[in-house]
Parts: sequence; C-alpha cells; structure tokens
Amino acid sequence: MTQHKANEQQQGSGPGRRALMAGALLGAGAAALGAAPSASADERRGHGRGYRALPVPTVIAHRGASGYRPEHTLGSYQLALDMGAHVIEQDLVPTKDGHLVCRHENDITGTTDVADHAEFAARKTTKSVDGVSYTGWFTEDFTLAELKTLRAKERIPGTRQENTLYDGRWEIPTLEEVLQWAEREGRRRGREVWLHIETKHPTYFRGIGLGIEEPLAKLLRKYGRHKKHAPNFLQSFEPSSIQRLSRLVEAPRVVLFSAAASRPWDFVQAGDPRTVADLVKPEGLKWIASYAQGIGPTLDLIIPRDAAGKLTRPTTLVRDAHAEGLVLHPYTMRNENSFLPAEFRRGTNPNDYGDAFGAFKVWFETGIDGIFTDNADTGLLAAADFTKS
Repeated sequence: MTQHKANEQQQGSGPGRRALMAGALLGAGAAALGAAPSASADERRGHGRGYRALPVPTVIAHRGASGYRPEHTLGSYQLALDMGAHVIEQDLVPTKDGHLVCRHENDITGTTDVADHAEFAARKTTKSVDGVSYTGWFTEDFTLAELKTLRAKERIPGTRQENTLYDGRWEIPTLEEVLQWAEREGRRRGREVWLHIETKHPTYFRGIGLGIEEPLAKLLRKYGRHKKHAPNFLQSFEPSSIQRLSRLVEAPRVVLFSAAASRPWDFVQAGDPRTVADLVKPEGLKWIASYAQGIGPTLDLIIPRDAAGKLTRPTTLVRDAHAEGLVLHPYTMRNENSFLPAEFRRGTNPNDYGDAFGAFKVWFETGIDGIFTDNADTGLLAAADFTKS
C-alpha cells in the first residue's frame, strides 16, 4: 500500500452482525520507535488534552458511519452525526474540471456503479498513483456532471453485506455540498459540525494540473472555515500538502503517518530519505509541530502488533507528540474480528464483531486525544465508559 490508511483489505466473507446503537505491520521499523512507560491516570483519561472544546477522547467518524452505510456519502455523514460523532471525516479528490469530491480514492471502481455505465466503458484505464498500478475508472477523467450520474456502493460487500442494502441510494458528494450540509446541521443543532478533511495524493494531482490545496482553501474561506479556530482539521499523508495549506489558511492541520518503514510520497518524489520512523522521533515531531497542530498515526505506531497479531508494548509516540504540543488522532478502529488485534477477536467468523470495547479501552489508556472509527456509536459508548473509569 502507498500512503493510505491501514487495514483496508477485505478479509473473509459473509455477513457481519449489526448493533447500531449497542455498540501494517510495522516490520523492521517498529524497533526504532522504542517503548513507553504507562501513561499517568490523567493522561489515560485525556484530562487537559484535546483540541478546543472537543471532548476527549474525540470520536472521529471515519468516512462517516462507514460501518453501516457506503462510505463518503451524505447518508454516511448524516448517520455519524446523528449517532453523536464529534468529528466527521472527508477524503478529497478532484474531478477533470477541478471540483473537489469526497472519495477515499480517485479510483472509483469499487465504490461506485461506474462499471455498469456503458457510456463510460472506454474510460477504464491503468494508472500509476503514488508508485502503485491501478486499473479502473478515475475521478480525474470525469467532469462533475458525469460523476453525478453515478451512485455510491459498499466498498467491502463481503465483510459488510448489510451495507449493500444502500447501494445506489446516494451520489458522490462534493466538498461544497458537505460544507453546506454542515452549515445547515450546525444551525439546526445549535452547535458547530466538526469535519476532518484529507487531501488525497496531492503530489500526484498537482503533477497533472489538479492541485487540491488551492481550491480547498478557497472553499474554506467561502464558508468561514479557514481561520485558526475553525471547526475542522485538514489532514494529509504528505507533509508538503500540510505545509502548503499552512500558507493558505489558519485552520488546524494534521500530518498522517502510515507504517514505520514507509515514506511519504512527496518525500519519494523529492528524494527526501526520511521514513515515518524518522518522523515519529522527537526531532521529526518537532519539525511537524512547526507547521501542524497534530498527527494521525496508524494505531500500530502507538502499540505495535506481533507476528500473531497481538498487541505488544506501547511506544513513546503519545508522550513524545504531547511534549511538542501535538494532538494525536490515530486510525482506524473497527468492530469486525478481521480488523481487531488477535486478543480481541471472538469466534471464528472474521466478519463477526469482536470485543471492540476492550480494544477501544486499550487505545484510550495510551493517552491518545481521539480516534478514527467506522463505528462511531461503539466508539462513543467506549469513550463514555472510559471517562467514567
């Protein structure tokens, strides 16, 4: 994988259980991260941490309520907000005519019904994105009007069969539509709706004349979300994208980290030899703190897993990041066995729910400020249990 969020692979098949209101490997680079002593009681409960008025731990709806609805749809965002998620995530990719739309990838083969549209059959192609070859259909080859004729579908139907019920119900939203939705919901609820907005493959897109940061900044200014205390985070796996955004807007910014041995794609392109393992060291975190307010590491950077998939000892990353004044929003917690550490899996079906509450508790005890999750309802209950402990 390139600089994408880990644990995305579909594992196993068959339906998973749903209880709406109930509830990467690091490789050799892990050794460079060290080991951490236990967090203090206040750290474990998040006392004094977090960002502005956000609760701690902050529950961030990963692509919306993607455990229950096709990801990056207004249906997924609305359900996450209705569940009570503190922040809702969007991933941004551009269209051929420069509009920003919400998709996890520019390859829309697996998340839309584009393959069923005979009029677009000739646009199927193979591209190299961040050094990886993909064959399919890509947003940058469609105008916004053309993309609006498509409908979203569940990305991992073998794992989340119930979500396929909603295939075809929603179209691909633009970022502007999401900002308008957040504005309406904020007025209706009497409070700000927080967003976590990611620039996807920014170096790749800038190379084909579709830079993401400038149109993003323009939209943020249009909707008053560009200032220092704006209710949104801007995030990217490429530090240069966050640096560019820091010159365009004041909104809080987060650098995302993939596996320890990986290198951000902008580093690869620029010949920068540093890896993620270098960036999570104190000197790397100090550099990031000069232009960002937080980091979003894969959970394995906080507690690595062993060869059997079980958690080992926490690294020093939480302590070191907090020492630089950075908030930590790691990713991604999911309820299904296939995504959980081995000791929290229950039964033999990889798509059944495991002990997600137990896993959340372990992550919260490290002192993280928030967490991305596909299951915001589970995360909120776990956070409530934790803050009462």
